[in-house]
Amino acid sequence: MAVSRKTFELQVLALLGPLQGVARRLTGNEADAEDLVAETVARAWRGLDALESEAAFRSWLFRILNNTFISEIRRAGARPKTESIECDEGAGDEPEFSLFEQMHQPFLLWFDNPEQDFLDKLLREDLDRALATLPEHYRIVVILSDLEEFNYSEIAETLDIPIGTVRSRLARARSALQKLLWQQAREYGIKGAGPSGRAPDEYGAMASAIGTRSGSEHDKKGDA
Repeated sequence: MAVSRKTFELQVLALLGPLQGVARRLTGNEADAEDLVAETVARAWRGLDALESEAAFRSWLFRILNNTFISEIRRAGARPKTESIECDEGAGDEPEFSLFEQMHQPFLLWFDNPEQDFLDKLLREDLDRALATLPEHYRIVVILSDLEEFNYSEIAETLDIPIGTVRSRLARARSALQKLLWQQAREYGIKGAGPSGRAPDEYGAMASAIGTRSGSEHDKKGDA
């Protein structure tokens, strides 16, 4: 056994928060997320002999989480009941949607005030709802990259897919999420009233949370 029971317990405890966060965004509710994490840990313990190196523990554990989630969906015979948005890999001729291009301006620093705190919460709830509409294999890539800050190599290892597939899925999922958030902003009536049609800076900040920072050190790290 490459990893001792004590090391296993310490590693799992350190990752419980991120595991729960990813599980909640995959399942859509706390109760199912807790069940998913519990089953993940149980499967990880039973399969501990298959882990060859402690350094690979995080990717290995999140792979089990994702595979367990997919297995549960297949067992149930249906996806969660949410309206799904499309991320068709065959639609290569259609330009990707960019929230920044719609705003015509970069996002600014957020100010610390009650109204901003409320809007922050509102936007994050919108992001969670938008994430829930993504097909599972796109959703997990966004969650790992933009919320858990995995680099491309770590995502590829976790999901057992090529880095090129990670990049492709992430680009399409980010574009779909940005488009959905932009549509939501317009429905809220918070689009700028001026003739330029600029959206508020807060949606630019939300865009950064779902990966408009492509090309940053976060994305490049580990991909050399």
